[in-house]
Amino acid sequence: MTTLQELLNQRAELERQIAETQRQERVEAIATIRQLMSDHGLTVEDLSSVRGGARAASNGEGKRGKVPAKYRNSATGESWTGRGLQPKWLKAALAEGKQLSDFLIAAA
Repeated sequence: MTTLQELLNQRAELERQIAETQRQERVEAIATIRQLMSDHGLTVEDLSSVRGGARAASNGEGKRGKVPAKYRNSATGESWTGRGLQPKWLKAALAEGKQLSDFLIAAA
């Protein structure tokens, strides 16, 4: 039977191996990234501007427009875009047996 001390020693050795493997994989990943950057003529500035540039290209200003409401509660006027969590008023109505399509706003 394995003793507690032997198991602790095994764990310490595994943790050492894990740390070494993580370090080695990180070194390899950095080398791969540097090679790709060199191959494609990229700089660090190129990497940081890609995120902002991609957004700016999507709608011309780098800002996201407001999403129009897709569902409306005709009794209260509350609305929901259909994104994110369902609002409480909609959850309650659905629990009462109504359908999501009952609240759909007709396209203009």
